[in-house]
Amino acid sequence: MKALKLFSLLALAALGAQSVGAAALFPVVVDGRWGYAGKSGKLVTNPQFENAAAFAEERAAVQLEKRWGYVDDSGKLAINPQFDKAGPFSEGLAAVSLGHLAGFINPDGHYVVNPQFDAACDFAENRAAVKLNKNWGFIDKTGKLVINPQFAEAGSFSQGLAAVEVGKLYGYADTSGKLAINPQFDEAGPFSENLAAVKMKHTWGFIDQAGKLVINPQFEEVGAFVKGLAPARLDKRWGYIDTTGHFAVNPQFDAALPFAGGMARVQLAKRWGYVDTTGVFAINPQFDDALDFQDGLAQVKVGHLVGYVDTDGKYVWNPTK
Repeated sequence: MKALKLFSLLALAALGAQSVGAAALFPVVVDGRWGYAGKSGKLVTNPQFENAAAFAEERAAVQLEKRWGYVDDSGKLAINPQFDKAGPFSEGLAAVSLGHLAGFINPDGHYVVNPQFDAACDFAENRAAVKLNKNWGFIDKTGKLVINPQFAEAGSFSQGLAAVEVGKLYGYADTSGKLAINPQFDEAGPFSENLAAVKMKHTWGFIDQAGKLVINPQFEEVGAFVKGLAPARLDKRWGYIDTTGHFAVNPQFDAALPFAGGMARVQLAKRWGYVDTTGVFAINPQFDDALDFQDGLAQVKVGHLVGYVDTDGKYVWNPTK
């Protein structure tokens, strides 16, 4: 998988993997059907859906009879299931697909941009990457092409720049479509805290917004910076580096992800737990899978059972299937 997709492009079908959203409801499963519960663990929406996503901007995508719609932040259907795929709301719009074409709807379920693209990503900084005839460009919120499709790949805008692929190399375009950083990298990620991960030959480093290498390529894999720390893999072990490229948390984990909600997911001996910014376990490795903390809760898996824990590691929703 290209790093651009790994870092930036949202898979519309992978809705169940999103973390808890801004509403005080979270998706839960009972006997194979999904509903929503409050932070106390009390059911608000009875389990009735085939799949359910986290909330984003007071809407959450749900699947019923193989079609996707949305519930509002009270847990009631706000947009009837009618789409083949449905993404999260971002900047007031959500990417949805009917058949093989993608467009964008508003929170009332009305099309703002009719289905016409081969693929579409979420809006970020008033731009959304869209694919037409094998190439990627960008539209504004009226659906107007503001950057013509010309790139083999394109990521979402972050801090005024978007990673784009030209001639099998990655650079960065500004919001007008002009190349601000010339294509020179084998892979590239979005900017976060003024730094972006780039791959040159077989190793990863970080550049600033002028395209200058700030951290020389030396790592096997990396993640984005959050609060001055980024996960990085060296000699098959993961730790966390600071903005100088030095390890603030020594490589010791089998896997590690960026910080979210004050903690980071790490894997040790095939189990997932959470560490604080010093690398100390806040929740010991015990889960078969785990998602980021948001709004004080995180979705975890024990075997095939899905539950939620608070920041103390206590279950708010016991694992169920």
